[in-house]
Amino acid sequence: MNPPSFIEPLQRPEGAAKHLSIDVLRLDKLHPVISGNKWYKLEQHLQLAAGAPILTFGGAWSNHLVATAYAAKQAGLPAIGIVRGEQSFALSSTLQDAIAYGMQLEFISRQQYAQKEQPWFLQQLAHRYPGAYIIPEGGGGMPGIRGSEAILSKTNAASYTHILCAVGTGTTFLGLVRASYPTQEVIGVPVLKGIDTISALLPNGSHPLLTPEQLTRARLLPGYHFGGYARHPQSLLDFMNDFHQDTGIPTDIVYTGKLFYAVEDSITRDLFPPQSHLLVIHSGGLQGNRSLPPGALNF
Repeated sequence: MNPPSFIEPLQRPEGAAKHLSIDVLRLDKLHPVISGNKWYKLEQHLQLAAGAPILTFGGAWSNHLVATAYAAKQAGLPAIGIVRGEQSFALSSTLQDAIAYGMQLEFISRQQYAQKEQPWFLQQLAHRYPGAYIIPEGGGGMPGIRGSEAILSKTNAASYTHILCAVGTGTTFLGLVRASYPTQEVIGVPVLKGIDTISALLPNGSHPLLTPEQLTRARLLPGYHFGGYARHPQSLLDFMNDFHQDTGIPTDIVYTGKLFYAVEDSITRDLFPPQSHLLVIHSGGLQGNRSLPPGALNF
């Protein structure tokens, strides 16, 4: 996979007043199904699978599940999706798409799903699906992190003082930190509760995947989760609608809506020195907006 780059300037009065220049890397434009950062996080996983069936995890509206289903189909690989929660009578449109792309779904309880990283649980899956290559939720793990390092390779990365992205599992954020320059700051906006420090993204609080120097240029900006993962109060929807009307950029309720809200709020709070050059990573995920009732968004 060799995706192109889509850089768009973001003209906002808040930025102009603070003498900032802001670009958006529109990863949401890379592919209609393997959207945004999923493209990068899956690439090395698919290479390592070496023709084996793919097994991975996600919820009813998971961007990762549907992207993996499509990517596996394109690669000619069988795919299994372990879905959080018992099967409902009516499947989400996301899961219907995953099935249409050939993914076999197995539904498990939320209690079981919470154990998905435990060795005994993974051993059970390996027994049920012998030979399958297991991709962590969200395309995580070192292959996903290394793949995310390539996100900046399609930009003039050295020209930016700050790089900003949404943080779920932290895979993309950690890859960006590893690929960034010593003069830059990489800022992650957690979209779920409980992710307030970099150590929360690292096994046992520390890991050699980031050097001490890289840690000094990594920063989280908590407080913008709007109540938790995938929570979307009306205030967030209003911001997303206004932002799209003003910029033409669509955002999603899980990741990028919260990211752009955090960016604009941080500008008003003078987080960035004058003359800063910001790169905001639009990580895709727009298909998740299909979980909203009709008319909730104006795009």
